[in-house]
Amino acid sequence: MPTVRISQKSLLALLTLTFSLALLILLGKFYGQNTVMVPDVGGTYIEGSVGDMRPLIPWFTVQNDVNRDIVSLVFAGLLKYDPDAKKIRDDLATLIISNEGKTYTVKLKEGLVWHDDTPEHPHPVTADDVLFTYQSIQQPDFPNPVLQQNFLGVDIQKIDDRTVQFRLDEPYSFFASNLTLGLIPASSFEGIPVAKFDQVLDFGFFPIGAGPYSFKSLVPTELSTEITLERFQRPIEPEFRMKRVIFRIFPDYSTLLADIRNLDGVRTVPKNQKSDYMVPRQFTTVEYSLPQYVALFFNMSHAIFQDANLRLGLQLGTDKQKIVEKIHESLIVDTPLLELDLSDWRYQYDPEAAQGAFYASNWNLPEKVRLQRELEMHEANSVGPLHIAPIVLLDTGAILTVTGSLLDVPLGSTINGLPITEHPTQTGSWIAALPTHGGTGSLQLGMNLVRLLKPDGTPIDSYYVWRTTDSKEYRRASDEQDLVDLFLASRSGVVSADQHITVADLYLEKGMLRRRLSTDPQDIRVNDSNDKLSLTLLTSPSPPQYKEIASAIQAQWAALGVHVGIIIPEDNEEFETKLLARDYDVLLFGQSLLDNLDAYPYWHSSGMQKVTDSKFDLRIDAYNLSQYSSIAADGLLEVIRSTSDDTERQDALGELREVLKKDVPAIFLYSPLYAFAYNEDVKGVEIGSLSLHSDRFTTLHNWYLKENRIFKPGKHWWSFFPWLVGVK
Repeated sequence: MPTVRISQKSLLALLTLTFSLALLILLGKFYGQNTVMVPDVGGTYIEGSVGDMRPLIPWFTVQNDVNRDIVSLVFAGLLKYDPDAKKIRDDLATLIISNEGKTYTVKLKEGLVWHDDTPEHPHPVTADDVLFTYQSIQQPDFPNPVLQQNFLGVDIQKIDDRTVQFRLDEPYSFFASNLTLGLIPASSFEGIPVAKFDQVLDFGFFPIGAGPYSFKSLVPTELSTEITLERFQRPIEPEFRMKRVIFRIFPDYSTLLADIRNLDGVRTVPKNQKSDYMVPRQFTTVEYSLPQYVALFFNMSHAIFQDANLRLGLQLGTDKQKIVEKIHESLIVDTPLLELDLSDWRYQYDPEAAQGAFYASNWNLPEKVRLQRELEMHEANSVGPLHIAPIVLLDTGAILTVTGSLLDVPLGSTINGLPITEHPTQTGSWIAALPTHGGTGSLQLGMNLVRLLKPDGTPIDSYYVWRTTDSKEYRRASDEQDLVDLFLASRSGVVSADQHITVADLYLEKGMLRRRLSTDPQDIRVNDSNDKLSLTLLTSPSPPQYKEIASAIQAQWAALGVHVGIIIPEDNEEFETKLLARDYDVLLFGQSLLDNLDAYPYWHSSGMQKVTDSKFDLRIDAYNLSQYSSIAADGLLEVIRSTSDDTERQDALGELREVLKKDVPAIFLYSPLYAFAYNEDVKGVEIGSLSLHSDRFTTLHNWYLKENRIFKPGKHWWSFFPWLVGVK
């Protein structure tokens, strides 16, 4: 056999290769054990949304959530909302509150500049920009009167180049949230009349802010409008990792889905018919709610809603659970005071209690009205000397013979104007014959009141007699009398449970009661004046869920005996016209409390609309949609708004909850749930407790697309040798 000889050179090469492989394996193991993956700077985040692109000016983005997302990154306020702590924090400035909550002093942080700042043309953020941003709002011709209301009566003074004071006439504990508005550089609006600020399109479509991202471009594409922002280096924390953020605004969600593979995130994801969110599997969906509620507001300026029992009956008879299930929602609310923990407190759907409330309100079903009348006649007939059949079948020309005792009725007395006479065959009795045709004393078809009078005209007794010539009518009337007797026996408890009947077991047909059948419709309630309980319900054409809710309310209240006419205007302009004029009995609509959870604008009497013959008297800022006025509620709302004492505030909130619970100015239905979706490539997403959709970006500094591996603290490549010999 031949001998295999290996040269020293080959052997050395083999040993070197083996050593190198072993060293690489050891180095790899060492590196894996002594390093960690950490977020890295860089990457482009692309988010899709559905909506309209409008000028990006912070003063005018209140009603446009898509624009507000972009504005929240391009612009920055003196303060900002912290979704984790649910409080207002410092942003571009630090805040000091003094003078018992009436003076707010803000001091800009050092080194702040606007996005167009360059070494050649420095553009620092100064107190003059703060004055411009807020004093412009106070001008009479400022084109956003809603925002203007937040600064009425506020004195704004410059203290120095970086310090501004806001001085209030009265303490207002929620004022700090007004200072989250994005600052605007005064130089960009120089020479422009305040009334035209909303028309400054060169700024609106190429804005300059002081936020963490600067505006780079706006490009219309075949599918969407694309806005690109780039990270802006600022001297304040936090530091943002994403190098670039791109917003793609689509006309509808189906178009957005066509581009879904190019998106990293999707705002406000809709659900399909199966209540599943419409995003691919590689997206994580995060549900969240905002401080909002949808309610049925009673127009308490209408006389019909002055009746608290009617309002209570409608509340008790509204099945909220079925409503939220119908529209794929789940977060039921019972109060507008959303900061209260009400997990153990809930209005219960109780149709029987609702019937009781309606009865107390004097709005009754026709069956109840008929039964009450029958009971009153039954009670009247049950006392006194007259004893007549309450229902008689008599043809015209026949007579009704009435008899009685002379011990109760003296001779010379009259019955229906006819004299009584001694009974010819019964000693001590009297007799009278009531005709069915002709003159005095005749019994007419229908209900008759038979009156028995003494010779001097003093009443002795009266009796209700119903007369018919139709045998079928007579049987129906007799059956009705049997039901009245059974109802009385049921109420007295002298019949067995299986025979027991209530008003709900009765149905009014052709003016008479019979037993209700499962196929019988619910009739409309009436009051003592025979007015029907018919209400108009106004709601907005959007979102589409409102139409479904209105239909559900219509059906639920119909079962209570309440007619509801639904009004859904064709467009938002027509709806707003009716809303401002309070042209409704009931309004189905939503309200948002924003980050301060201040219920004052919505429930204080100062927010009521003054409805006159002139539309020019209508206030756009009249947010009290129920036209609710309560001295107790006003006082508590004022305490909540002015106090800085958390205990006093919570106590006042608890008292206010009870006042609203008792007064029932509205039926609070649910708080909408929303969903934000992001691709699995996006890390570090935790959105916290939001007050606005755009608040998800308050944690954007924690999001990242890129990662980097670094050594753990105290470790480096020189740690390899101690590690190799087992030194810890």
